[in-house]
Amino acid sequence: MERTLIIIKPDGVQRGLIGRIVGRFEDKGLKVVGCRFRKLDESLLAEHYSAHKERPFYKGLVRFMSESPVLVLALEGVDAIKVCRKMMGATFGRDAEPGTIRGDFGVSRSYNLIHGSDSPEAAEREIGLFFDADEIVEWQPAAHRWVYDAEDLA
Repeated sequence: MERTLIIIKPDGVQRGLIGRIVGRFEDKGLKVVGCRFRKLDESLLAEHYSAHKERPFYKGLVRFMSESPVLVLALEGVDAIKVCRKMMGATFGRDAEPGTIRGDFGVSRSYNLIHGSDSPEAAEREIGLFFDADEIVEWQPAAHRWVYDAEDLA
């Protein structure tokens, strides 16, 4: 099992898409192991987006991400990072394929609804930024054996 961090960004929250987006991940068989609804402060965003600090879009990104609440999720599943990124679609909604979250709900080049970790290392770092260890809940859905092949769960 692999974990990833997902953030439903301010545009997704303001547009009332939380339930529809989370539902897609749950429908796919991913398990929510952490969830926080919160406003992000600039210091946390500076740490999260530190790799982009020198990029021209950085200030606008921090302003956007701090102006409204977000839903932060830790999801778990087999190949969770790859699965979530495929479900999210291309970065910009107008470039994303129909059937993906961004392809179905987005057209903007600025507002792209969702963030997802891009590697196991990033996921571990990001989950650690947004959740304390005791906020990640170990549990087993009763339906899990109907979602994954036995060898996936071994």
